[in-house]
Amino acid sequence: MESTYPGQFAVVTGASSGIGLELAKVFAKHGFDVLMTAEDSGLDNAAQQVRALDVSATTVQTDLTKPDGVERLYERIRSLGRPVDIIAINAGVGVGGPFVETDLERELDLIRLNVLSTVHLAKLALRDMVDRNEGRVLFTSSIAADMPAPFEAVYGASKAFVQSFAEALRNELKDTNITVTALQPGPTDTNFFRRADMEDTKVGSGKKDDPAEVARQAYDALMAGKDHIVAGSMKNKVEDTLAKLSPEKAAAQMHRKQSEPGSARH
Repeated sequence: MESTYPGQFAVVTGASSGIGLELAKVFAKHGFDVLMTAEDSGLDNAAQQVRALDVSATTVQTDLTKPDGVERLYERIRSLGRPVDIIAINAGVGVGGPFVETDLERELDLIRLNVLSTVHLAKLALRDMVDRNEGRVLFTSSIAADMPAPFEAVYGASKAFVQSFAEALRNELKDTNITVTALQPGPTDTNFFRRADMEDTKVGSGKKDDPAEVARQAYDALMAGKDHIVAGSMKNKVEDTLAKLSPEKAAAQMHRKQSEPGSARH
């Protein structure tokens, strides 16, 4: 382990499984006490895994798609009386399928979680960090932020928002001791594709990255103060570079081949 931060405090949203749980664990391995939040009952088991690493793990089960849920999380953070050294705003969901056929309420909830709660929580957390002139923020974006995302249209747009938001905040805060890092994973072995109804797609059925490795790379980039990290396999870095260099029409078609319903069979 390169360095330890005993007694420091990290907050992780979407921490019951996947990348969020692995982020909580990598923070714990470096000595951080952790506050973990998610909406599902898997949070308690996740916290036990973190406590096994000899740190404190506090849980807040709350629904961040609702403003009251964000405020409840923030009130719990404040009640602990500890400055937040790191906040990983990681919670997010996807919805797959043709936009004209997908469920509107699921996509509005996606926007509420991926976009609105991200802004809401960042506003609260960053004000405290600015008052102390210290802190680190990790936003979980996606390589989908860098290309149009057919059959994940609302999800891709939400991550493009997160990416732009993170980059803008980093510039605003460049003369402070606060750093902002955007994590851009590719397909990762989590519950994402099942929850998004994308298991019959090429990307949903294909090889995926280990969330523990994604979290480790994210941690290294965050602590190094980097602006972003395309995490996971080299394939992700190549695809992200191609998407940035390609005309939008070509990038959209590249994404379509991965995300179109039924593409797993081709």
